Amino acid sequence: MLNTLNSEAAAPNRDALRHQMRLLRNSFVQSPSAAQAGRSLAQALGSVLTELEPSLLGAYWSMGSEFNAQALWAHDPNALTFTLALPFARKTPVGMHYRRWNGVETPTSLDDCGIPSPTGPPVVPDVVLIPCLAFTRTGWRLGYGGGYFDRWLALHPGVTAIGVAWSVSEIPVEAFDPQPFDQPLTLIVTELGVV
Repeated sequence: MLNTLNSEAAAPNRDALRHQMRLLRNSFVQSPSAAQAGRSLAQALGSVLTELEPSLLGAYWSMGSEFNAQALWAHDPNALTFTLALPFARKTPVGMHYRRWNGVETPTSLDDCGIPSPTGPPVVPDVVLIPCLAFTRTGWRLGYGGGYFDRWLALHPGVTAIGVAWSVSEIPVEAFDPQPFDQPLTLIVTELGVV
C-alpha cells in the first residue's frame, strides 16, 4: 500500500481513503496469502499479549475483512489467562464502553451500530485491541469514522491501545493528517510483526 499512495501529496479526504483501504483490505483477505497471514498475525498478537499480561482485555467483534482475534482463544477458551470484554457503542449520545464477555458465545444483544455485544455493567480494560482500516508507522489509526474508540481512549489515557491490522493497511505518514480528536495507538500488530 505504501507504494500506491503518493506520499508527497496532501492527505486525502478521509472518506475517500476509507473507501480505498476497505477495497484493498477486502481484496487482501480473499488472496491466497490471507490464510498464512492470519496465522502469522495470531502468533504475533499472542506474543504481545503474553508479554503484556492484561488483566482485562478489551477485544472487538470482527466484521468483514478485519482480523478475527477470537482465533487466539477459539481452539482452547480454557487456556485464557485474562478476562475478556467487548465494546458497546451508543449513538445518542455518542459513546462507548466495554462489557465482560466469556470469549466463546456470540453475544445475544446488539449495540447501536448493530454489532454483537454482551449485556452487563461497564468495565474498563487495561489493554484494548482496536481494528485498523489503515495505520501509519507513527501510531495513527484510520477507523470507520464514528470516533467511538478515539472518544473512549481520550477518557482512558492509561490504557494500552493495540492496533490490529493487515500489513497492506499501512499508509505513509503524509497520507494521514491527525485531527485534535485522533488518539494515537501504543503499538500496532500485523502479520509481519509489531510496528
